[in-house]
Amino acid sequence: MSEQSLRTTPVTLITGASRGIGFAIAMRLAQAGHSIINLSRSDPGAGFPGVTYRVDLGHATERTAVLKRVTAEHAIDNLVNNAAIVRLNPIELVSTEDLQKQIDLNLQAPVQCTQAVLPVMRERRRGRIVNIASRAALGKEGRSIYGATKAAIASLTRTWALELGRDGITVNAVAPGPIDTEMFLSANPRESAATQALIATIPMRRIGKPEDVAAAVAFFLSDDASFVTGQLLYVCGGLSVYSAPM
Repeated sequence: MSEQSLRTTPVTLITGASRGIGFAIAMRLAQAGHSIINLSRSDPGAGFPGVTYRVDLGHATERTAVLKRVTAEHAIDNLVNNAAIVRLNPIELVSTEDLQKQIDLNLQAPVQCTQAVLPVMRERRRGRIVNIASRAALGKEGRSIYGATKAAIASLTRTWALELGRDGITVNAVAPGPIDTEMFLSANPRESAATQALIATIPMRRIGKPEDVAAAVAFFLSDDASFVTGQLLYVCGGLSVYSAPM
């Protein structure tokens, strides 16, 4: 019997679980017996299988305060850094505000959330961290800053795996491709010619579901993945094969 199974229900902190991929992750993990804590700006509404702390994670003062409260009230076993924002613009139109907002939420928040949960994980000598990266880090028009922040997430994942492995903490990343979420469809209307052309380039010939990503996250958080760390798993229907470096 594993050390995890001897303890109480695992407590999993997810950022941005009020909708989309984060919501699917929360539902999948709750069904697997996790106690879910969500940090998000909006309320996920009735039926959400956990506790929500309302916070703008892109705001440093709010982020610091909520993390202090959460870690005082809960001992976190697992962390899923999911919350992110994308501002679509070609490079010549990227503003300083767009740049900073994406850095604040997509990079600074994961770093600070990770720092907040490490003391308990190190004390227990067991922890799981999963970062949500993106296939866009391999390059996609209009996503200079978003892609750069997600490439940084992949890099942080590898470095944290090296730094934290000796403490029994694994760190992995899941990189979704096109997924049927509100954020994706706002930039890619379902019936548009551009979206249909995109689907035609995906070997699986479909857009992914949030549940596809949730399944990958669930694996990385499981005891079955206890010897897997520093890895980046694309959940993209094969689309990353076109863009992956040789």
